[in-house]
Amino acid sequence: MAAVVLDTDVASHVLRRRLTGRLAGRLAGADLCLTFVTVGELWKWAELRSWSLPARAELVDFLHSVVVLPYGESVARRWGVMAATAERRGWTLPVNDSWIAACCLARELPLATLNVKDYAALVEYEGLSLLTN
Repeated sequence: MAAVVLDTDVASHVLRRRLTGRLAGRLAGADLCLTFVTVGELWKWAELRSWSLPARAELVDFLHSVVVLPYGESVARRWGVMAATAERRGWTLPVNDSWIAACCLARELPLATLNVKDYAALVEYEGLSLLTN
């Protein structure tokens, strides 16, 4: 299977070995990717929730086991166009979700998420591909 980007919710489930259902099966054998945004969100959670040293070490190991997609000019351009289009339509896109989507769209990769409603407009209007439960 090809590469799949994990939304932060799915990354959290995979990290804690709690992802079940159809999505778990669909991710088996895939090259798992995270965006730079998700890496930041996971570290934020570790800080806010005062994760123990073993839990932080597990996070580090997890981050070494996946491909981390960096920021790049193509991602920034994609996000800018997408955000401007949404604003013209009178929508406000969630910042982190829209950056994650821009990373996927710039690289033509699907996003595995449990939060389908957060990305519905980006699926319809931007062509974002989702893998869901």
